[in-house]
Amino acid sequence: MKLTKKGHACVRVEKDGRVLVIDPGGFSEPDAAAGADVLLVTHEHADHFDEGRLRAALEARPEAELWTLRAVADQISAAFPGRVHTVGDGDAFTAAGFDIEVHGELHAVIHPEILRITNVGYVVDGRVFHPGDALTVPGRPVDTLLVPVQAPWNKLSEVVDYVREVRPRRAYDIHDGLLSEVAHPVYQRMLGPQGRPGLGATEHARLTPGESVTL
Repeated sequence: MKLTKKGHACVRVEKDGRVLVIDPGGFSEPDAAAGADVLLVTHEHADHFDEGRLRAALEARPEAELWTLRAVADQISAAFPGRVHTVGDGDAFTAAGFDIEVHGELHAVIHPEILRITNVGYVVDGRVFHPGDALTVPGRPVDTLLVPVQAPWNKLSEVVDYVREVRPRRAYDIHDGLLSEVAHPVYQRMLGPQGRPGLGATEHARLTPGESVTL
């Protein structure tokens, strides 16, 4: 399985010639959704859901399908009958050879006065977990955690405690599009093996946009 960072919260997963893309939003690379067989969207915020990019990807590949929560599905399903599927916490399905589980229900709290929207995370092939905009613990072991390192709704201590609770073998940064270049080394130092409190046995790394790893 090949994992490629496509900017901010978007990742591309490739296996056996098939392509799965999670959260091709407005901060992702322009071609983030191109060529996808499976599209997954965690929630409706623009940095995770770019309607234009999804429509272009679905129009370019008639066999491509989208799985997402109702708030997103309602905005795009009419144009693609039978190809947009609504999912929620506890669902499981297979798409283009990928086994996918859905975990989580709500976006993290940004502020008590801001309404919490729905948010779901996805476990892919029992190995990779993308939580969207929440620190959802999937309730099952995962080898690779995609960890939201910076957002208006989180802080570093919460990120560290989250990785410690999930206890993946490796963690890769997502949701880092708002960080400047000078901020990245600070986060790597705090989350790396030399950091305090650090992440224990979990391997941690940041992928730059377009960079890939084999899982």
